Amino acid sequence: MALKSLEGEKLAQMFIVGANNLTQNVKLVDSLNVFPVPDGDTGTNMNLSITSGVKEVKQQAPDHVGKLAGAFAKGLLMGARGNSGVILSQLFRGFSKSVEGKATLNGKQFADAFAAGVDMAYKAVMKPVEGTILTVAKDAARKAQDAAKRSDDIITIMEATLSEAKASLERTPDLLPVLKEVGVVDSGGKGLVIIYEGFLAVLKGEKLVELQAIPSMDDLVKVEHHHNAQSHMSTEDIEFGYCTEVMVKFEQDKLDKNPFNEQDFRNLLDKHGDSLLVVSDEDLLKIHIHAEQPGDVITHAQKFGSLLNVKIENMREQHTHLLEETKAVYEQKPAPPKPMSEFGIITVAMGEGIAKMFKSLGAGVVIEGGQTMNPSTEDFVKAISEVNAKKIIILPNNSNIIMAAEQASSVVDQEVVVVPSKTVPQGLTALLAFNPSGTLQENHENMKDALSAVKTGQVTFAVRDTSIDGIEIKKDDFMGIAEKKIVSSGPDRLTVTEQLLEIMIDENSEILTIIRGEDTTDEEAEKLVAIVEEKFEDIEVEVYEGNQPLYSYIFSVE
Repeated sequence: MALKSLEGEKLAQMFIVGANNLTQNVKLVDSLNVFPVPDGDTGTNMNLSITSGVKEVKQQAPDHVGKLAGAFAKGLLMGARGNSGVILSQLFRGFSKSVEGKATLNGKQFADAFAAGVDMAYKAVMKPVEGTILTVAKDAARKAQDAAKRSDDIITIMEATLSEAKASLERTPDLLPVLKEVGVVDSGGKGLVIIYEGFLAVLKGEKLVELQAIPSMDDLVKVEHHHNAQSHMSTEDIEFGYCTEVMVKFEQDKLDKNPFNEQDFRNLLDKHGDSLLVVSDEDLLKIHIHAEQPGDVITHAQKFGSLLNVKIENMREQHTHLLEETKAVYEQKPAPPKPMSEFGIITVAMGEGIAKMFKSLGAGVVIEGGQTMNPSTEDFVKAISEVNAKKIIILPNNSNIIMAAEQASSVVDQEVVVVPSKTVPQGLTALLAFNPSGTLQENHENMKDALSAVKTGQVTFAVRDTSIDGIEIKKDDFMGIAEKKIVSSGPDRLTVTEQLLEIMIDENSEILTIIRGEDTTDEEAEKLVAIVEEKFEDIEVEVYEGNQPLYSYIFSVE
């Protein structure tokens, strides 16, 4: 049966199933990664990027193609990682721009949207390389437009798109010598094909039952030893040693002084490294570059606004470690043990953003957990082994997790102390008090003392009707919690949040840290900041993307 009109609900399903299909095949795509850098995570980067896009789609009413595509593109941009993730985000940014304002799509509009995505992606890459995801996307989009001239059936057009994407993928080794040398196809192109397979399955009403084989990690390492471009190069061949990603939120006062032009900025950064990608929209600027002086890149980017996220990885160390690991597996010898560090810090967190915050402050292992998912004693024992240190400090960040952490400390041979942090803000504050030159006991005492320096607030929702401390609470109402006491409740989240902060902030408060949950919006967060700045003129406000579930906001007042 032909499909002449694509509606929002069907497009949302396409995005979700395409992403799910990639999730199922992440290791397969990662195993193909050979270009252009020794990071081996193309599938992981694409998966994390598209998952971020799908999260936005699920929060959007599925009744308008343009709005859904815009939400998907925005989520992809915010979550884009690595070359492959940024290019994927630009493919669907161009797609969304093409369908903006359209409630439904006909066949020609559908095909033209793929072509618009290709145009946007090529503009984002300073020096496009053929034989990559760009080529696969371009060839597939051209075939889509050719098919749309002969048929108005969207299923037929998508079949042609996928068929050409697969054919183009098989041609990538002829365009990129390193692929032919090691006997693989382009990993990013493979990821795109897998996404398109999900799209077509939805349009045809089929289920992707037979997933592609996912090799074991040992198999992947053995394959990579023989078929990995990284084994054909030496660490000294890496000219620009730091994979650098920077995200900036535009600020008007800085733009007034330094007007932003994407192409001019791209030309400027091109002098600082290679594998350059620069993308931007009305609110955000995102940069990916391999540079020798990443600090210079950050300085240039910061002229246009505030830093939201910075990620710098030493590719020379990554490359050396990968070669040692693959050689050890191939020769059936264990990789050389990593030297044991003096201190190791283990913490517990829910939400990718919060985990990153702890990592950036020095946590060696972040266990995923918190409310509704309390780590076990075994989880802590495994983390103690993984952190590989002589002296261990555990930050549970939840009162229900402290006992499991203390039990783990009693069954291992290492020296382990538990700092009884009951909230994420307490854990972050305690971590700031850590002194690597101090003794384990000194750090234990100082970090415990730091817990009292911060007040914690949280905003969540009620699961049933109740009455607590004179406050009437209805099911699904929002609740403001100061420390462990419910102090505000009601149907409007912003009002409840404002009431909570009025109780938490006093004349001695200096800094308010806002950690946003996965269900919050940029618009609401901006309104909240404006309210705080108007009511509390002397307090400094910092906002972080925590991406935590259940709790819309977590507040720290110091």
